[in-house]
Amino acid sequence: MPPVTNGMLATLLRGVRWTKSSHSNPNGNCVELAELAGGAIAVRNSRRPGGPALLCARAEMAAFVRAVKDGQFDEVAS
Repeated sequence: MPPVTNGMLATLLRGVRWTKSSHSNPNGNCVELAELAGGAIAVRNSRRPGGPALLCARAEMAAFVRAVKDGQFDEVAS
């Protein structure tokens, strides 16, 4: 496997298990997450599974999830 870098093709992340929320849109408009060796989190668009993956540290993902739960992105999503 090539070095893991932000924006690399998700298909190059071999041996990871992609999961999506049970609250996902039934039409497939959602994101999928995968835990990488070392604890980083990869994020990809479920409609483009071979597209680029955004890589986040576990703490960054936790902060993002907290912000979403706290409503900090409500304006963006409306």
